[in-house]
Amino acid sequence: MALELRGITKRFGSLVANDAIDLEITPGEIHCLLGENGAGKSTLMNILYGLYQPDEGEILVDGEPLALDGPRSAINAGIGMVHQHFMLVPVFTVADNVMLGDEHTKSGFLNRKSARAHVRDVSTRYGLEVDPDAVVGDLPVGLQQRVEIVKALTRDARFLILDEPTAVLTPQETEELFTVMRGLRAAGKAIVFITHKLKEVRAIADRITVIRRGAVVGTALPSASESELASLMVGREVRLRVDKAPVQETGAPPAFAVRDLTVRNAAGQPVVDGIGFDIAPGEILGVAGVQGNGQTELAQAVLGLIEPEAGSITLDGTELLGKTPRDRLRAGLGFVPEDRSHDGLVGGASVAENLVLDLYDRPPFGRRGSMDVAEVRRNARDRVAEFDIRTTSIDTHVAHLSGGNQQKVVVAREMSRPLRMLLVSQPTRGVDVGAMEFIHKRIVHERDEGRPVLVISTELDEIFALADRIAVMYRGKIMAIVPPDTSAETIGLLMAGAHPDETATHTAAEDAADE
Repeated sequence: MALELRGITKRFGSLVANDAIDLEITPGEIHCLLGENGAGKSTLMNILYGLYQPDEGEILVDGEPLALDGPRSAINAGIGMVHQHFMLVPVFTVADNVMLGDEHTKSGFLNRKSARAHVRDVSTRYGLEVDPDAVVGDLPVGLQQRVEIVKALTRDARFLILDEPTAVLTPQETEELFTVMRGLRAAGKAIVFITHKLKEVRAIADRITVIRRGAVVGTALPSASESELASLMVGREVRLRVDKAPVQETGAPPAFAVRDLTVRNAAGQPVVDGIGFDIAPGEILGVAGVQGNGQTELAQAVLGLIEPEAGSITLDGTELLGKTPRDRLRAGLGFVPEDRSHDGLVGGASVAENLVLDLYDRPPFGRRGSMDVAEVRRNARDRVAEFDIRTTSIDTHVAHLSGGNQQKVVVAREMSRPLRMLLVSQPTRGVDVGAMEFIHKRIVHERDEGRPVLVISTELDEIFALADRIAVMYRGKIMAIVPPDTSAETIGLLMAGAHPDETATHTAAEDAADE
């Protein structure tokens, strides 16, 4: 039974999110939908799941038109979707979550025994190994994702959509997911795998469709190189490797130091738990970890957006705690936030104005309470050219730029003023591989100019590409600080909470087995 999309077009105002897309999904195949964030992949799948209605085009099953007026009709047609952000109730058990919306009843009462049996049956049949009585909030992210897959399979899904399924997984959890996907493929399921990660595409896909700016721009086989796939995604040749010389050991004292830093959340729980590290001049320290393990709070504490319960943060020997965010920026701290829209830009202000957000009241842009508009505009023209910001005008509201160009505005502002240290959080989130290439070069340039750089990223490939040392965070603690040639598997174990001694034992056992 084949599922086909013909001429699917979806508009949001003047934005064409999907432009006459044709796509065929075949049972027993993993079909990868590849494209950068904002390319239109998720919009297309939301149409297939009945969440959006197309403006033009049709969906067919075995040549017959299929009308989808919502997720319920999609589920009835055998279409299941696992969203990037899980649709689970944390305080419910696995069985309760699975039967939510499709309740098992007996004599008018919920039949939890039947629901648990159903979960066990599906879990066993597809090798998913999920305990129906486990509370979802107590499960690691990888198992929560399995619950979502089980939920779709208990509704007899023949077509399974996985939207950016590896975004919150460790490398080990990603490989476990791929094992599950291969098993589902062998059972005759059709899987649509939505991603922007080139290595994963080549590892798991049978067929690849590439979407750029809402349109299909090509198809490929997994034998295609990463460079070929990246070129299809961006429309030009892209250099994927970060060129950087080895870090220079100068023997100088640390330029940036964190000691015994503790931050608690509103419930009083430690989200940053007594961590400490140093960064030398001209060094990049990368912080790896699954999102939600204290990285956001660490960045906020460094900038001064939240007040730690205890600890010390020093830059060139000067204590930063007790200083305002403005004081820290004026002291030479450059900050690229993880959420550019919320923390890095004013959407209703122009490109020119956003490029001087933290400098507008200081020479040469401001004097005696007034802003020098001519100087602000000159600066904007220079920065737009230097950082290749694609905009029709420096007067364009920054909200009207693409995500990648918005990120370039933030990077341009922070890296165009005198810096003593750079903190970059999720530097390439939501940008295409072309913009990623440029941003990585600028980060390395700051390091080569002798500044300490702290890079926080959930993309392990990005950490490997940029970092001179890697700190791995798990539940607010730094599990270990390791060299950049440490294996992805070892770092994945640390990301999952393994003690460094356990990873060393695991690596030694693997080496012995190889011999």
